[in-house]
Amino acid sequence: MTGGHEDTPGVRRAWGWLRHLQAGGTTAWADWSGPGPAGGRVLPGAQQLELLRRLNLVGVPSEALVHRVLTASAPGRGRPDLELAGAVDRPRFGPPPVDPADLPDDELLRVAANLLAEDVVAGEPVPEPAPGWVRPWRRRYRLLGDPALAVPLRTELIARGRPPGGRNAVVLVLGTDLGQMLADVWEHRCFGDGGATWRRWLDSLARRDVLPPRADLLRIAEAWTGRPGRGRVEVVLDPAAVADLVGVRRLSPPPPPVPADAADLARRVSAVLSLLVTPPRREVLLRQTLRPRLAGVAGPPVVVPEEHRAWVHTRAVRMRDGLLDAGYAVHGDPDALLPRARPGAAEPSDAGALALSLRLLLERDAATTGHTDHGSHDGGHDGEETTR
Repeated sequence: MTGGHEDTPGVRRAWGWLRHLQAGGTTAWADWSGPGPAGGRVLPGAQQLELLRRLNLVGVPSEALVHRVLTASAPGRGRPDLELAGAVDRPRFGPPPVDPADLPDDELLRVAANLLAEDVVAGEPVPEPAPGWVRPWRRRYRLLGDPALAVPLRTELIARGRPPGGRNAVVLVLGTDLGQMLADVWEHRCFGDGGATWRRWLDSLARRDVLPPRADLLRIAEAWTGRPGRGRVEVVLDPAAVADLVGVRRLSPPPPPVPADAADLARRVSAVLSLLVTPPRREVLLRQTLRPRLAGVAGPPVVVPEEHRAWVHTRAVRMRDGLLDAGYAVHGDPDALLPRARPGAAEPSDAGALALSLRLLLERDAATTGHTDHGSHDGGHDGEETTR
């Protein structure tokens, strides 16, 4: 941050640009020349200033949101708040000043994720369905495997008075094609403990030739086989078969995956939430507050990139053959485990996640302040004041 006590042409230019942005301006730093009076001890960092400019390009943030952006921190691994190139001389130590327009989207996302995490903590979680009256003669079951299938079905059954568990419960291991299961497990992690990026996570699995526990149906089945009082283990590759196996007429279809950029944004917010709340609370906030806001976002989900498709196919064949050789009952076509081509994104984009973060910040701003003018606008010209 630039010290506010300095009085040089570069610093006065920086204060002028800050005033321009606070008034809704969108002029880039390199194109700005108008001076302005100092308004405090220090200027915000380049990341915060550029994030505010990007917000101004897509909407009209309220004064409250403007203040939050300018005073936000940029947690996580990355550069500290940066000085503006042309406002100060290059220091002998530390990072050099930058043109904010040259900052990678990842740097701006660090600030945006911090603000979204604060919004998530302040928001009211969407309550899960209340458990219904527990039916005494319900069929005993456990749902394991692909979290995109098992978790929502389990939640619905609990709400209908049919919680899992009990002696001699049938263990239903749910799955689909392995490529989709890997994407489902990664998305589940994004709305939980966060973790690595999609590409880095897959790279690690392929390098070690292992599957994540929730996608390794054979390992799950073997772990539950032979447990005293645990009943039989069956593999379900046809979602339509679940209702009959748990003793109900019908079940709701699982929700579709969120877009790749939305999942990656949730992963980034999760990292910040780990500093603000306990792990159980973090998962509740991500799944019940953030995910509903992302459910209607358009965009392709993640898919296995080209370089990992052969490995995923080999592991799927191995899992299919292992399940059949072990004699597990399989509901559905065993070949459904083999990965198939589907449209999607080989990896999320920082640009897409940043655009989504701006949209969420403005939506939350409108909901909390009543500031609803989110249309694009002309932020004024060099050296001219604009009024918010």
